[in-house]
Amino acid sequence: MAKRDTSVKSFVLRVDGETMEALEKWASDEFRSINGQLQWIIADALRRSGRMRGAATAPKRMKTGDDGTDDIEQKRDGDEKMG
Repeated sequence: MAKRDTSVKSFVLRVDGETMEALEKWASDEFRSINGQLQWIIADALRRSGRMRGAATAPKRMKTGDDGTDDIEQKRDGDEKMG
């Protein structure tokens, strides 16, 4: 019998319909599954709060402003202006 991977835990999450629709749209916009989007949101929140560190938890893309720019674009723009 194969050992079960204990590094990944499963749990049930209940959300209202409006939240689920918003989550589905966000996941689709980011080309992720809903599960992948939730993992990304949780990892980002843990990283930002200082409760988890490491490259594995850092998001690849995070929209920050009303103008639709993301952290990566802003950092690159800022680096070019400062250099």
